[in-house]
Amino acid sequence: MIARFAMRNVVAALIALTAFGIAGPAASQSPTPGALLIAKQIVQLKGVDKMMDPIARGIVEKVKNVVMQTNFMFQKDINEVTDQLHKEFDGRSAELVDITARNYASRFSEPELKQILTFYQSPVGQKMIVQEPQIIDESLKQADGWADNLSVDVMAKMRSELKKRGHDI
Repeated sequence: MIARFAMRNVVAALIALTAFGIAGPAASQSPTPGALLIAKQIVQLKGVDKMMDPIARGIVEKVKNVVMQTNFMFQKDINEVTDQLHKEFDGRSAELVDITARNYASRFSEPELKQILTFYQSPVGQKMIVQEPQIIDESLKQADGWADNLSVDVMAKMRSELKKRGHDI
């Protein structure tokens, strides 16, 4: 459940970041220090750090589960080491904030970033920050149902086409 929740957050973050990144024209390849600073403010305003936090936690938990499968008799020690690793690695998601800021600064000029920052500091920008994760989460839930329905349609079409070729599956 944690892994699914973490993965959903990761997917939502990537969709939001990708959609936002595609919205503007590419800027210079090597961002200026000023552009990086503004981009980091945007990323922090958008709460990217909170979206990325589950990634490190999820990785630690995933490794714990793998180790636990073959070493379940060391459960107490594995849990203690896992707690230690959470303290050590959970903060590493800040690296993703820097990476994301660099990605923004590479795609938008400094003046464009200033406009974006101004937008996110405005009342409608603040509303966007609050509503966007909910919209993305709802969209991902609806995409699950859509994918299930599409899968049924694809399977029916596959069976039909194979039947025409003499294969009854």
